[in-house]
Amino acid sequence: MIFHGRAWKFRSDIDTDAIIPARYLTHSDPAFLAKYCMENENPLFVSNMKPGDLIVAGSNFGCGSSREHAPMAIQAKGVSCVIAESFARIFYRNAFNMGLPILECGEAAERIEDGHEIEVDFKKGIIRNKTAGSVFQASPVPEFMQEILEDGGLIGHIIKRRKG
Repeated sequence: MIFHGRAWKFRSDIDTDAIIPARYLTHSDPAFLAKYCMENENPLFVSNMKPGDLIVAGSNFGCGSSREHAPMAIQAKGVSCVIAESFARIFYRNAFNMGLPILECGEAAERIEDGHEIEVDFKKGIIRNKTAGSVFQASPVPEFMQEILEDGGLIGHIIKRRKG
């Protein structure tokens, strides 16, 4: 899994209500949720983000309430990968369950700026900042969790395993 796109930079402590405001949680349609993803944090993200772009954030991304709507909205918006210094544990697991690739890399989160062109080799955990010419190594993602992502999330993974 290789991803290419523009970095959208966000602060630390982005909670699930900032990712998808609670007023939209009466819906579970991913396309509907995508329209409002990160709207209060950066209104330009809603209108200018292009499929394949990446979110880069500080520490504790996805903190707050446990809701699958948050990674679902990010994924439906077309974000290819989220890179952060760290993730709230429940968001971390929800992201994999929903099939959203995420990587932890403090140095990349600190040094990548908004608008930089980024390339990610997810399997190897290599993050290349094409704009600045720098390369970062993310914390490795266990192979079984990579398989979950490749199968489209936990439900897809379970279905694949049951079929044998």
